[in-house]
Amino acid sequence: MKFLRILPLVLVTIFAACTSDNDDAPVDELAGLTKFKEISNTTHTIELYKHMGGLEQGFNEIALKIKDKTSNQYITNATVSWMPLMHMTMKTHSCPKSPVTKVSTEGSVYEGYIVFQMAQNATEYWDLKIDYTINGTAYTATSVIDVPASTKQRVTTFTGSDNVKYIAAYVDPHHPKVGINDMVAGVWKMQDMMTFPVVDNYKLKIDPRMPSMGNHSSPNNVDLSQIAAGDLYNGKLSLTMTGYWKINLQLLNASGTVLKGETITDAVPASSIYFEIEF
Repeated sequence: MKFLRILPLVLVTIFAACTSDNDDAPVDELAGLTKFKEISNTTHTIELYKHMGGLEQGFNEIALKIKDKTSNQYITNATVSWMPLMHMTMKTHSCPKSPVTKVSTEGSVYEGYIVFQMAQNATEYWDLKIDYTINGTAYTATSVIDVPASTKQRVTTFTGSDNVKYIAAYVDPHHPKVGINDMVAGVWKMQDMMTFPVVDNYKLKIDPRMPSMGNHSSPNNVDLSQIAAGDLYNGKLSLTMTGYWKINLQLLNASGTVLKGETITDAVPASSIYFEIEF
């Protein structure tokens, strides 16, 4: 499964001043990331990293490193998977998540994404179970994690007209700008309480509006679609000024049928499904 690359890999070649030999400088696989959590068992410490710090409700790109407690060395040959669980009063469920893959062949960083459709509260919480295998030996580590509510709506859960429960999440841009932005979002469906596959070959139509400015829209937006099955959805988001924007959404299936969301008119100023940004 392909997903948004979170760790830019820049290869810098250093040329020696007095020789024709050259060496490749080590790649910083954690450039731009901050460690926000450690999860430990008796043999290893798993370090979790993220752009701009901790987790939040919505789409989270997460990197991890596994450190051997005895040798103090990072593991480069693990096979890793994870299972986030929301513990509610009457039930437990998971959320959309990607496989965990290595950033580079020789490195020690593994990456993926998790979409927390709900925030924690006083009585309900998330934990993260990480299973991994090293040289044929299986290990596991589990810990409660902090998933506070996002300040703006970055994820929406809804039931379509086909009676399927969907989750749509805002991914990018992290730092919106005035002009045309590359926009990325994800769409998943709830197959059961533990399984949330990517929805393929649909379309996510966007209509960004500024409610405080007469609900005006913007030109040259491009609706979001997939490049390949299993991908996130990509399009173009036009923002004509700074401030608060509501990105109204419509989800269309492969046949072009609207499953959820409304066309914006004078009588319908907002869709029932949307994202929010402010910059």
